[in-house]
Amino acid sequence: MGRLFARYELESPVGLERAAEVIAGEQSSGTFIRLPGESDALRAQSRARIEDIVPQSSSGTPSLPCRLSGESYARGEVVLSWPIENMGASLTNTLATVAGNLFELAEVSALRLLDVDFPEEFAIAYPGPAFGVTGTRRLAGVAERPLIGTIIKPSVGLSPEETAALAKQLAEGGIDFIKDDELQGNGPHCPLDQRVEKVMRALNDHAEHSGRKVMYAFNITDEIDQMKRNADMVRDAGGTCLMVSLFAIGLAGLTAIRRHAELPLHCHRNGWGLYSRSPDIGIGFRAWQKFWRLAGADHLHVNGIANKFTEGDAQVIDSARSLGEALQPETACAAMPVFSSGQTAVQMQPTFSALGSGDFIYCAGGGIMGHPGGVAGGVASLKEAWEAALAGISLQDYAKDHPALADALRTFGARVA
Repeated sequence: MGRLFARYELESPVGLERAAEVIAGEQSSGTFIRLPGESDALRAQSRARIEDIVPQSSSGTPSLPCRLSGESYARGEVVLSWPIENMGASLTNTLATVAGNLFELAEVSALRLLDVDFPEEFAIAYPGPAFGVTGTRRLAGVAERPLIGTIIKPSVGLSPEETAALAKQLAEGGIDFIKDDELQGNGPHCPLDQRVEKVMRALNDHAEHSGRKVMYAFNITDEIDQMKRNADMVRDAGGTCLMVSLFAIGLAGLTAIRRHAELPLHCHRNGWGLYSRSPDIGIGFRAWQKFWRLAGADHLHVNGIANKFTEGDAQVIDSARSLGEALQPETACAAMPVFSSGQTAVQMQPTFSALGSGDFIYCAGGGIMGHPGGVAGGVASLKEAWEAALAGISLQDYAKDHPALADALRTFGARVA
């Protein structure tokens, strides 16, 4: 059987070697002291192994408060590995192994999980995305360009009838993809069953005369059994996408709904900042996304260029690229990146230039609904921005003959300049 590898950025007051030893013991066979039951044979069989240590720098002060003190705090990268026999091909137990108590150890003044390499047993145990890029494009009826999407706003407060009316307006304006806001679940003011029924009636009617069904990601986040019922309800109504909040349902929840549902899973990472915002403690996207892709995520949010949050453009693009990289030689397990957070026509060109592909969903809320030409103008401006990017023409030059794009540049250009 194979081994699982995890790479960390580590800072410690006791030195990288000693801290790595403590982590290896804590996250496998040992505790703070060697016990009689931890025989040499058991350690050889089950203890985590230190594969590599690369010192980088040191400082006289810790990055985070630390109970243990030292004259200096060494920082570098450490690679550990575990025999697959320790946790089996289990995502939930693997997460406890590579991102569990080690963050709390006194010997650690900073620790960030950067990447994980899974052995082939995981590719056999977990199916990965059922639809990914190809299946999503087929259901949405968009062959090559990015899917132009938006989010129902106001986030909460609209009735099922008002939500359906807005969905109809967006469909008539040429949108490809619509999603519930993550705050819109199954509340009394807009029950999910009524929202599904009324929205799909509007979208099915539009599909009958247009020949193309807009993809709507209904937020089915709930207890596992209820999520399964919700998934079936959306399918039976003619829906083509399901949305879940990953941190709310967990790996076991996503795995369960992946094995049950017959539609793409649009996976929202609300709460991501809790795990990622600190440069000194947490999990990097490259490591994090592998768990969710194996569990079955078809779409994953990656933020956006010049976004309204804290992630820089380089991190956003690296996150998006990571979703297309193979987890194992046997399967690509690709998921579709979702760009969002303050996106407009202005960011389309740099997004394409940096990613080098049109295989993404581009979600703009205000960038569509706040366009001077309304929904239709907002959608048109994004498609025109894509055409300019594909042709290698500057937005300013392309806008000379494309009024919707020109309006978008005047309205949103200063905000993201």
